Amino acid sequence: DLPPEHLADILTNTGLEVEEIEQFESVKGGLKDLVIGEVRSVEKHPNADKLVITKTYIGGDEDLQIVCGAPNVAAGQKVIVAPVGSTIHPIDGEPFKIRKAKIRGEESFGMICAEDEIGLGHEHDGIMVLNGDAVAGQLAVEYFDIETDVVFEIGLTPNRSDAMSHIGVARDVVAAMNSLFDAGLKLKKPNTSDFSIDNHDLPIKVSVKDQKACPRYSGISISGVEVKPSPDWMQKSLMAVGVRPINNIVDVTNYVLHEYGQPLHAFDADKIKGKEVIVQQLPEGSIFKALDESERKLSAEDLMICDSEGGMCIAGVFGGIGSGVSDSTTNIFLESAYFSPTSIRRTSTRHDLRTDAATHYEKGTDPSMTIEIMKRAALLIKEVAGGNISSEIIDIYPDPIYDFDVVLSRKNFLRLSGIEIEDNKIKQILSDLDITVVKKHKTKWDLQVPVYRTDVLREQDVIEEILRIYGYNQVPIPLKLNSSIVPGGNEEYKLENRISTLLRGIGFNELFANSITKSAHYDEKELEQTVVLANSMTAQLDILRSNMLYGGLEVIAYNMNRQINSVKLYEFGKTYHRSGDSFKENKHLALFLSGDLMEESWAAKSQKIEYQHMKAAVDETLKQFGIDSWKQQEIEKDEHLSEGVRYLLGEDIVATFGKLKATVLKKAGIKNEVYYADLEWDKMKEKNEHKKVRFSEIPKYPQIRRDLALLVNESVKFAEIESLARKLGKNILQEVNLFDVYRGKNLEEGKKSYAVSYVFQDLKKTLTDEEIETVMTRLIDKYKEELNAEIR
Repeated sequence: DLPPEHLADILTNTGLEVEEIEQFESVKGGLKDLVIGEVRSVEKHPNADKLVITKTYIGGDEDLQIVCGAPNVAAGQKVIVAPVGSTIHPIDGEPFKIRKAKIRGEESFGMICAEDEIGLGHEHDGIMVLNGDAVAGQLAVEYFDIETDVVFEIGLTPNRSDAMSHIGVARDVVAAMNSLFDAGLKLKKPNTSDFSIDNHDLPIKVSVKDQKACPRYSGISISGVEVKPSPDWMQKSLMAVGVRPINNIVDVTNYVLHEYGQPLHAFDADKIKGKEVIVQQLPEGSIFKALDESERKLSAEDLMICDSEGGMCIAGVFGGIGSGVSDSTTNIFLESAYFSPTSIRRTSTRHDLRTDAATHYEKGTDPSMTIEIMKRAALLIKEVAGGNISSEIIDIYPDPIYDFDVVLSRKNFLRLSGIEIEDNKIKQILSDLDITVVKKHKTKWDLQVPVYRTDVLREQDVIEEILRIYGYNQVPIPLKLNSSIVPGGNEEYKLENRISTLLRGIGFNELFANSITKSAHYDEKELEQTVVLANSMTAQLDILRSNMLYGGLEVIAYNMNRQINSVKLYEFGKTYHRSGDSFKENKHLALFLSGDLMEESWAAKSQKIEYQHMKAAVDETLKQFGIDSWKQQEIEKDEHLSEGVRYLLGEDIVATFGKLKATVLKKAGIKNEVYYADLEWDKMKEKNEHKKVRFSEIPKYPQIRRDLALLVNESVKFAEIESLARKLGKNILQEVNLFDVYRGKNLEEGKKSYAVSYVFQDLKKTLTDEEIETVMTRLIDKYKEELNAEIR
């Protein structure tokens, strides 16, 4: 008798989060405000050949004048009337409100409805005419017995397989209500005491070849059933939880699935060849025609339900087209089994069949209840389809799965919960959750946890169960908390944080891409070294990434598709590689630049991101590791970069960066230029170990700058110019900077002009012009000699 919102709060507080409360109506709109009417008279419309004017009585003192265009309207009919102010909900289309209207000059005060116009069917050839026992003025919702209900949509956490059923949720409601209000409630389950075997006319032999994949298999035969639509109450119950009614046999299995959380399967017994059911695997590559008429190639690991000639059903996942219940079925074999969650999970994901049955089995069902639930379903089938129980109960369960033994210490309960709860309260909660107190010692209790609670295996789990029912909201928060400050911390985290602070400071945003990615990104050569997932969630996400590139490009494409064309991104992550039977993972830092350096404004023109901006970010990152010198190597050939460089420390590559190829970007759906850097985190960290902060005094002596304008071939890179300068300048050359590049007018084809600045400084004395000129002269000679440069 609680309001739905109050019950939703209780469920949420026990860990069953109610995400939505919906009002269910067996007919859309619930026929609200519609009434039964009686057509008193029908006259021809004076201004329209296909319209008539009716006088229709719906109760009250006067008849309503309603203009109608239905060809079958006639005086004396009982009809459905939507008066002015009511809203109708068609089968197709949006709801609309009925208003007073003038149709071809004649006033109309309502609408006489066809069944499709009010959601009762699809007929639109004329108005809906009711039986003579309908009473004018009666509400349509009463006449049609429209059912309304409240549906709670619960977002289950993956561990709560016990609550994947109405009875499972009801168990938590009982426990919570008894704990909070001493309500004295008991969990009510369907009564199966009337179950009995009527005859032995339909024996089916069952054998289980793989008892690891199928620890328990139960079944029974039912003869003489009549396949037809389910009764109204069952159809409404199924529709309320989003299940489409099919026929009475299939509907019973779905009804019991949602009731108990136990999948069932009904076979047409006359289609079971040899009257034998065999639970086994079929040879690799066997073809199975499923219920959706698709042909599936089986793995040798797929557990199948077979007859003497072949597969009838993918066990616990999907039925076959040849053995399913049809309108002509008269005899059925009802299966209620416990399958290995691991086996079902692998088969379900392998074939991308995410059925309700597979979802329940892979989370774990209750092996102790297969027969009780089968009895429930059999009795329902007899109720809605007739028939007789025509075999003994078949139950193959050679190695029973027993309840879990857990010891609960009162001391540990107090330590973990922080509160004292009286013994009777704890015992009541445990009892309501089907957890049995086997023996009570002075300081501890011996408990038995039911086998279906696969998430309650330890003492800590039991304490959590008690607290979630007792209510975390009832655990008092102390006025003060004591804690010890522990110096130090995770060095890896500190280093990441330092790099993040640097990159965020220069305008980068951090991205988090999935390390599981699409094999479609990679070519055949790359795929040879990738780690393929044995059981992928989807057909697309099927491998672990072997580089950091593609996840970042997906993010850039996503942004650019939403008109965000300038991006500066970084990501910490791991890549995964396979070599034969061995695997390795490496940590990386990836940088991405595209678009403009900064937003356009009145104070400054937009500047396009170029190579030197990525170089600056990479250089500054390396310096954060205490790395301030490296060997630079031009990239001549790379599968992803059209141009770029590598930084080496000794023989180890620590950074690779440059402009991505147009073909790579086109494949990712990106039109703009993108610069990409891949930094080898593990190798950089090795160089960072035991490094201390270094500092030096502010120089006392001045800097001297010299500029050169060099005319060089297009093939000459600035890196070559800088490298020669560093070798000749040695300790006194502090900076080399390219501040202008010119191509075009007055320069011969294949040439470019570089304007380069050189900053000299000696930390021990003031440099003289002669010393500077000596270095510059040698440098010019070297440029002419090795780079064929001309000085402008």
